[in-house]
Amino acid sequence: MSVLTYIESSNGKIKKNGFELASYSCELAKSLNTDVVALTINAEDVNELSSYGIKKIIKVNNESLNKFSASSFADIISKVADNTSSSHIVLCSSLDSKYLAPLLAADINAAYVNNVIGLPTNLEPFTVKRSAFTNKAFSDSSVSSEKIIIGLSNNSFGLVESSVSTEIEELDFEVQNSNLTVDSSEKVSGQISIADADIVVSAGRGMKGPENWNLIEDLADTLGAATACSKPVSDMGWRPHSEHVGQTGKPVSTNLYIAIGISGAIQHLAGINSSKIKVVINNDPEAPFFKAADYGVVGDAFDVVPRLNEKLKEFKAQNS
Repeated sequence: MSVLTYIESSNGKIKKNGFELASYSCELAKSLNTDVVALTINAEDVNELSSYGIKKIIKVNNESLNKFSASSFADIISKVADNTSSSHIVLCSSLDSKYLAPLLAADINAAYVNNVIGLPTNLEPFTVKRSAFTNKAFSDSSVSSEKIIIGLSNNSFGLVESSVSTEIEELDFEVQNSNLTVDSSEKVSGQISIADADIVVSAGRGMKGPENWNLIEDLADTLGAATACSKPVSDMGWRPHSEHVGQTGKPVSTNLYIAIGISGAIQHLAGINSSKIKVVINNDPEAPFFKAADYGVVGDAFDVVPRLNEKLKEFKAQNS
């Protein structure tokens, strides 16, 4: 019985969270005294996974899978799991994986444990630590099932490098037809995605209008960060809805989250709580966000942000 991990890709490239997933899966396989197999779908260069301990990779390439379908992807993972006799399947916490995981669990009669943040603390019964209540609490969850699907929280385990030689096997499966048809999809190009970013610079109504967003974009460009915004900002049309982060938008689990001119409504905090370091810039010292911040700056964003950006540029120039 092996560990199977599904590594997501975008435009043929392994997503950044795939390396964390590979690291976790290898460590999980060690604790279970078994092997790990990585599955990729329509990924081109998969050799990078060998740097994170993956000794076997199964590549599935099929043009009909270029557009995501939860039922079709779940069916492929199910077939590969059966082919490799996998008892444990590890998925990331992307929207796609969260969508397909329940379908996969029903298909292979497996227990599904999501929001996992660490390796099992016990194998009999299988027990893992999970985040709960929008990352405000943790729980030790135990499951008793022959097959277990683990949903690993983003940026919760880190990377464990271990270079090995890798066997790559290409398989072709008949793709299950989906009742859902995707007519079109839009992706922002030329920008760092929120899901893949180590740093996210986010702003709210404190910026007073979309014409001032160049301050945010300049800071993000200096830091190599993704840009994001609060719900009111996207609702007013200042920024696209794709940048809306929070409980009702995209969740953020990044190393550094910088919030500028955001008061810190509970719905926003719920979506960014798992970020490791939170920096808040706000002219209101009573803003709720300061209670959740690791570092806070009380001041006018139109004064603080340009000065911060200038200092960061100087630091980069001196250390380049």
